[in-house]
Amino acid sequence: MPNIRSAKKRMRQSVKRRAQNRIYRAALRTALKRVRSAATSTDAAGAFASAERLLDRAARKGLIAKNKAARQKHRLVKAIRLKGQTG
Repeated sequence: MPNIRSAKKRMRQSVKRRAQNRIYRAALRTALKRVRSAATSTDAAGAFASAERLLDRAARKGLIAKNKAARQKHRLVKAIRLKGQTG
């Protein structure tokens, strides 16, 4: 346990931020799974819109790296195109 007042504050802040980050990360993972598990390409495209917003927000907030967000969006787009060809 920290003894210095500023260290105690940093600990409180980090606990709050960790809890928020876990919520955001779980929502992001769920959105990505919805896109991948969509039955048709139109369903996937709808789910992709919300997933794209969450990815951009996570990258902006520093939850994930900017390139990781771009890479995941690109992979989702490829998956949607495959659904359109097969489905």
